[in-house]
Amino acid sequence: QVQLVESGGGLVQAGGSLRLSCAASGRTFSSYAMGWFRQAPGKEREFVANINWSGGTTNYADSVKGRFTISRDNAKNTVYLQMNSLKPEDTAVYYCARQYDSSRGYTRSYDLWGQGTQVTVSS
Repeated sequence: QVQLVESGGGLVQAGGSLRLSCAASGRTFSSYAMGWFRQAPGKEREFVANINWSGGTTNYADSVKGRFTISRDNAKNTVYLQMNSLKPEDTAVYYCARQYDSSRGYTRSYDLWGQGTQVTVSS
């Protein structure tokens, strides 16, 4: 059974950096686009970034563009989210997910989710 496991979250001061990882089990990882979402308390889960199967195409939410970088290593079955210049408003639980539909910004386009990792940015 395919599973996604996120890691790398934590507490960081504003302006700092974190690198999230999402490790996937199973041999079909490289066949899928992957995405990162986040959910702050009392808010809906929102799209952060996605990456196509080869890593050649990436997309970002306007709120993180220029600060976050998504990447993947298919040999390691892992997708990453490098987060720089973090702001208090980036505080949320971050989820990785496997994309099966072309509508990358919608949670309904993703069929497999990790358990999430908490990112807290202090001011």
